Amino acid sequence: MKSTELSEIRPDFLYGTAWKEERTPALVELALRVGFRGIDTANQRRHYFEAGVGEGLAAAYRVGVVTRADLFLQTKFTYRPGQDHRLPYDPEAKLSEQVAQSMASSLENLGTDHVDSYVLHGPSSGQGWTDADAEVWEAMKKERDAGRTRLLGVSNVSLRHLEQMAAVHSEAPAFVQNRCYARFGWDREIRRFCRERKIVYQGFSLLTANIEVLRHPVVAGLAARAKCTPAQIVFAFARAIGMLPLTGTSAAEHMKQDLASSAMELPGDAVQAIETLAG
Repeated sequence: MKSTELSEIRPDFLYGTAWKEERTPALVELALRVGFRGIDTANQRRHYFEAGVGEGLAAAYRVGVVTRADLFLQTKFTYRPGQDHRLPYDPEAKLSEQVAQSMASSLENLGTDHVDSYVLHGPSSGQGWTDADAEVWEAMKKERDAGRTRLLGVSNVSLRHLEQMAAVHSEAPAFVQNRCYARFGWDREIRRFCRERKIVYQGFSLLTANIEVLRHPVVAGLAARAKCTPAQIVFAFARAIGMLPLTGTSAAEHMKQDLASSAMELPGDAVQAIETLAG
């Protein structure tokens, strides 16, 4: 997909739905009412309630808050070790079949005939890109080619994974989604890899993984001068360095604040100062 086409369907913020359990439907509906148009989930009942996301979407559709065409929906395929007993596929099936079964289950959960992004929820090994990953990626491409997703991505990856993936496959992911730590340079090497290949980097746990940054005098000072929250400074920083941020807040006021950060622009010296805080 051309980068111009990608930009047309990419939201400027993703609302993450992990760890919300029975609150999932109400929080998804609330997020849409507040203004989020990108929803991130996974067919991994251990950490996500994807059917609850679908309930929240349906509620928002019914009252005219949004239509399906307004939204960017992203879900994930998760290997068996990342699941609990509530599996979205037959564990005895081939991996390629598991991918198709997981997608079919996701579409039913979300009440749609396609998602906008289908993400491999972490490679099968922490050591590198494996034959299993290659099989899954090819199966995901078939889902894309069949129209059940528009874009593909990978998450929880190392630079080694991405380099080996690039050596095996001619097609790069549209998205890389990682937990992003300031103390590791805000995932600098992987962001550079993505930037060079026009891959969109999605950063999650930007607040929870970086409590020390939210309390840092540099960030606190910027927030005081801009009359905003430290969280808004972090999200504005994330965008300034080319990142698509996720937030998973359950508070309506924080949702509004997070979205408002989309209009904020940090001066270059502030961006540089935050990027080097702990990296």
